[in-house]
Amino acid sequence: MSSVTTKDGVEIFYKDWGPRFGQPIVFHHGWPLSSDEWDTQMLFFISHGYRVIAHDRRGHGRSSQVSEGHDMDHYADDTLAVVEHLDLRNAVHVGHSTGGGEALHYVARHGQRLGRVAKLVLIGAVPPTMLKSAAYPGGLPMEVFDGFRSALAANRAQYYVDLPAGPFYGFNRPGAKTIPGVVQNWWRQGMAGGAKAHYDGIKAFSETDFTDDLKSVTVPAFVMHGDDDQVVPIGNSAPLSAKLLKNAKLKIYPGYPHGMCMTHADVVNADLLAFIKS
Repeated sequence: MSSVTTKDGVEIFYKDWGPRFGQPIVFHHGWPLSSDEWDTQMLFFISHGYRVIAHDRRGHGRSSQVSEGHDMDHYADDTLAVVEHLDLRNAVHVGHSTGGGEALHYVARHGQRLGRVAKLVLIGAVPPTMLKSAAYPGGLPMEVFDGFRSALAANRAQYYVDLPAGPFYGFNRPGAKTIPGVVQNWWRQGMAGGAKAHYDGIKAFSETDFTDDLKSVTVPAFVMHGDDDQVVPIGNSAPLSAKLLKNAKLKIYPGYPHGMCMTHADVVNADLLAFIKS
């Protein structure tokens, strides 16, 4: 199994596919999933000559189910451990949902300073912040995230069926056709991770304020978001992030759900490729 051990002793699993000298694309998965979330994108970009890398966040997937460190600083540092282990340069970092926060924080905290980043992509991503505050009155109230924690603690297995079968992929919308394999694959990825990491991760993705990170990033960025995202509502996310980034392109996808990388992979992949090649 391919893995790297971080400075605090956490084993981080990663995939590294494609030509060694192809431009690297690093994919950052959403909560509570794993690098398997990106299979469709990774296979697509391999076919176009890119080197693709994706890791399981600490406590998720095949990485160590540790008790501590489930916050954005550790997530960014764990990403750095993978990047340095593989000596990735001129990399494009692509993050979905919580992974968007992780990718952004890595670029701002490490990637730009070390000259290892070429571009950043945020898809259905949590920045600037999900939690309602004086600075972001359009955010969600704490009660929403307390509900996530309660559902996870009470019956994680059932919660991990209800979320993908409902709002994550928009399967709860009138006329939508549920794809059982997609729901089952989401459940499989979620249940492979640790409950403690997932519980603590709710605070990480909902309460972290990425404003300063967004302001500090200067590499070209592409912000992609569905306007029917029921998990990370667009009103408090993508347009605000794009405005804070210094060099960003914003594209809003009418009717697309939070899990748009799966439900509309053909469109997402084509747009990602065009941005990376630009």
